[in-house]
Amino acid sequence: MFSHLSLLIAPAALLAVAAMGFLSPGVRPRRLPKLAEAGALLALLGAVIAACGLVLSGPDAGRFIGFAEIGLSVRLDAVSAVMSLLVTFIGWVVVRYAGTYLDGEARQGAFTGWLCLTLASVLLLVTAGDLIVLVAAWIATSLFLHKLLLFYPERVAAQRAARKKFITARLGDAALIGAATLLVLAYGTADIGQIAQGARAGEGGHLAVAAAGLLALAGMLKSAQFPTHGWLTEVMETPTPVSALLHAGVINAGGFLLIRFADVMLLAPGVLAVLVMVGGFTALFGSLVMLTQPAVKTSLAWSTVAQMGFMVLECGLGLFPLALLHIVAHSLYKAHSFLASGGAVERVAAIARPGPVAIPDAGAVGRAFLSALGVYVVVGLAFGLTHKSPQAIALGVILILGVAYMLAQGQADAAPRALTRRTAGYAVATSIAYFALQTAATALTAGVLPATPAPGPLEWALIVLALLSFGLVAVVQAMFPLWAHHPAAAGLRVHLSNGFYANAVFDRLLGGWSLRKSS
Repeated sequence: MFSHLSLLIAPAALLAVAAMGFLSPGVRPRRLPKLAEAGALLALLGAVIAACGLVLSGPDAGRFIGFAEIGLSVRLDAVSAVMSLLVTFIGWVVVRYAGTYLDGEARQGAFTGWLCLTLASVLLLVTAGDLIVLVAAWIATSLFLHKLLLFYPERVAAQRAARKKFITARLGDAALIGAATLLVLAYGTADIGQIAQGARAGEGGHLAVAAAGLLALAGMLKSAQFPTHGWLTEVMETPTPVSALLHAGVINAGGFLLIRFADVMLLAPGVLAVLVMVGGFTALFGSLVMLTQPAVKTSLAWSTVAQMGFMVLECGLGLFPLALLHIVAHSLYKAHSFLASGGAVERVAAIARPGPVAIPDAGAVGRAFLSALGVYVVVGLAFGLTHKSPQAIALGVILILGVAYMLAQGQADAAPRALTRRTAGYAVATSIAYFALQTAATALTAGVLPATPAPGPLEWALIVLALLSFGLVAVVQAMFPLWAHHPAAAGLRVHLSNGFYANAVFDRLLGGWSLRKSS
């Protein structure tokens, strides 16, 4: 009982701080930065207590306010505990950082209030035990984030980004409300745990399949999948803490939604196929555009687009434990990257320029890819590769293809031996880390998330397509220096840097270019 009660400490503490922020909305509100940091730290403590309770007493669910099947219900399991720890930890760091970053801003107190409200909503979302709480928290998170995106309302670019986010978010809200309605009709309850049990037993019929389609749509809209990714690449018009906050369960809330309803999603193989195709394309598209961006924060934003695509791809393959692991790893890494982006620029500018870069030829690229795959197989056999699902093996191959790019640099003829040894070490370390973390994530979520199903003909076709697509892009990227000076390469770089103008088309469709500056 105390375990799930402790989960309410986190949003309650943040709501209290938010109220104080709105009472002192102006510049340098008295004691508010310290109180906000204390509230965020208390929220983190509540999440830690809940996680300890989960370890000692097992999963739990409690109902506090409401009638019958509808009310404020908290669900404590491996997924909610991991997400609560992630959100409260990043939230504490962001709140602490914002206290200094926004010092002297005219609306520092109001910013702190909206920041804490957003975090509280995310915490209610990831711990929700019924559909009513989940839908309400989902909508609230988006509305509060909208206020942060418009912290500088006079900036036309910020207005455009916020407007695109607002429209896509409302479409996502409608999809989630529709999915929740269908789930209640299909299973006769709003309790998420009972819905998961029914879906795992194969119940739900066509209503559950339709709900899975709407859940997928809501998740893709929330996580900035192509072609609705444009707003995410324009968040530079907001304060840096907002960019980091997005990775505290906001931008990856779509992935969380798919993970939470994993049992329902497995009832709809066609919907999972769509997730694989959309997520895979978004991952490739975002990673290529990222390489052409000159600004640090813009590059990081495009990287997030790609990572969210990869997360959706994992869900489409039925690798829900790995998708949860991906959310944690990416959130920690990217939140740090945004908060440290200013210092990173200064450090890079201070580095002495290196000599000529070793450019791998076709032979070096071929050896690199064969070496990377060889390392992957050898390490995988030590972790029981033959007992892994084909989807997990394929995902590891895609990951090691990225390492092969580094190996190619180390195997170039002009590369020093130290670089060759270092890149080989990276390949071994990456393979070990992948299999070790995959095993740990699967064990942690056993009984909570379903096992990856055996692939059918459609799934095999998608696995092969993903391997070929990511493999081709990896080879082209590794060999790009050989033809980078060709005129066609220069033109391709221009088009890539503009995201093949998909965002501009979306702007025109929404009338984004005609936005007027607020008076």
